[in-house]
Amino acid sequence: MTFSTSTSGASTHNTDTAKLSYESSLTVPAKTVPLPSAASEELKSAISQYPIPSVDEVVNNTPQSIEQWRELIQIRNADQKKKIKKMRKQFDVDVSLEKINGVPVRRLTPKTIAPEFKDKVFIDAHGGAYVFFSGLPSIEESLLIAHRVGITVISIDYRMPPHAPFPAALNDVVSVYSSLATEHGAQNLLIGGTSAGAGLVLSAVQTLIADKQPLPSAVYAGTPWADLTKTGDTLYTNEGVDRILVTYQGFLEAAANLYAGNERLTHPSISPLYGNFAGFPPTFLISGTRDMFLSDTVRVNRKLRDAKVRTQLEVFEGLSHADYVVAYETPESLTVYQELKQFLLSVCTKNCN
Repeated sequence: MTFSTSTSGASTHNTDTAKLSYESSLTVPAKTVPLPSAASEELKSAISQYPIPSVDEVVNNTPQSIEQWRELIQIRNADQKKKIKKMRKQFDVDVSLEKINGVPVRRLTPKTIAPEFKDKVFIDAHGGAYVFFSGLPSIEESLLIAHRVGITVISIDYRMPPHAPFPAALNDVVSVYSSLATEHGAQNLLIGGTSAGAGLVLSAVQTLIADKQPLPSAVYAGTPWADLTKTGDTLYTNEGVDRILVTYQGFLEAAANLYAGNERLTHPSISPLYGNFAGFPPTFLISGTRDMFLSDTVRVNRKLRDAKVRTQLEVFEGLSHADYVVAYETPESLTVYQELKQFLLSVCTKNCN
């Protein structure tokens, strides 16, 4: 299925975040939140090194025009390239640029491939709020998965706003998957991502099911941005505590609307929490106690469980949104990918042929 944009709802999707009226609310007094004392020393050190901006600072620095978005994207991508260069020196992973159905991808081949994954391919959709990390910066988590899981990874450099809003990214992921399924067999494919990448993967699998296409053997949904409206409880309770996202106001809300374009934020292919989870492959989910998307993660898990899908949900003490990728040298990050590897091995032992 290839989606096309529509102009219907162009004036309504921005109202999704304000659609609820509250009869009562809880006012919580200002308080000091210490470092997570039960977390590893490495994670506490990583948190301490980078002060969390205030909610007001994030809101005030949100781009107000397409030109400002382009400038911010360029700055963030340049910073990410520096991190990727460091990671490539640490991990012995070969990276090659290719195209699949016209979509740029990077094939990451680790020096050592686990015997169980010799004929398997992991398809990765990167995070970045649907606006950041095109090009080489897109392989951040792909490097971690290739090296730590021991599997060949295809990292999809999907199109993004401001030049390509929904459904461009979704069409790219489905197109790449369909080609790889023909080449390798769907049973030999695993698919996943973190944050926006995880939300995109959930939407892609829902599309595959609707189109009656063969499905991958497993799904990885790392702290998925599965509902682009301000609905999840932890968008409120972890506001200002999550050191990565900080707040939904301003940047996240603006990025959501930029990605949605002329569609409603509640369109199920934009916010897959409003879609159908029946028939999903086994799914591995990750979040943290300080993650603003903890609610999205547990809500996705509940939808999957209600649909009788096998899931494994891991919630880590002290982790903010995608902190296992950001602070990738911590024990928490190592454990995330050890658990992911064991989950994929268990699925492949049972289902992959």
